[in-house]
Amino acid sequence: MHTKLQKSFLIIIGLFLTAAGVKLLNIHALTFGGTAGIATLGSYMTNLSWGILFLIVNLPFFILSIKKLGWTFSLSTFLCILLISAISDLMDYLSFPVISPIAAAVIAGTLIGLGVSFVLNSGASLGGIHILALYLEQKSNINRGVSLFVTDFIIVSSAVVIFGFANALISIIAITITSLLTGKLKTPVKPSAPVYHANESEPIRNT
Repeated sequence: MHTKLQKSFLIIIGLFLTAAGVKLLNIHALTFGGTAGIATLGSYMTNLSWGILFLIVNLPFFILSIKKLGWTFSLSTFLCILLISAISDLMDYLSFPVISPIAAAVIAGTLIGLGVSFVLNSGASLGGIHILALYLEQKSNINRGVSLFVTDFIIVSSAVVIFGFANALISIIAITITSLLTGKLKTPVKPSAPVYHANESEPIRNT
């Protein structure tokens, strides 16, 4: 019970840190990778909030998570997606300091890196690319930090059209710091209940 409460606390802290980092990027016209970056681009092109778009974008990945990573992980992840969407929208009522874009990218990258690490190391994720990164780590032993960096770099590069080359380049600072932190701060996954592939009889065990 103590362990579950500790993990839940770390997840909540991680969600607040991540939401604060994303908010800091948004107010400085910077973006991020993954589904967070897609939601950011969408919020600039529509009247929908980042939280609502983040929830919508993650739905397909939630289905993938159920099939590949199991119901327990998927449900905890879905709760994290709901919570961070709500927390992010609530942060619209808070005032954040306006600083230099580079400083904002460094601080936001650190906040998001710590936040995502807390969530991932507690047995959940923030959906989207994080689900894919965890699956690849279990399946092919590819470090989650590498997967996140590659996919995030591609997505942020596509943001040049909306945010401009300078801001897109600065945004890469944030995803680099986040990727380094999530790769370095990961905790070894202990053997647990096997995770099954759809239509397969042999489980994929955590390694």
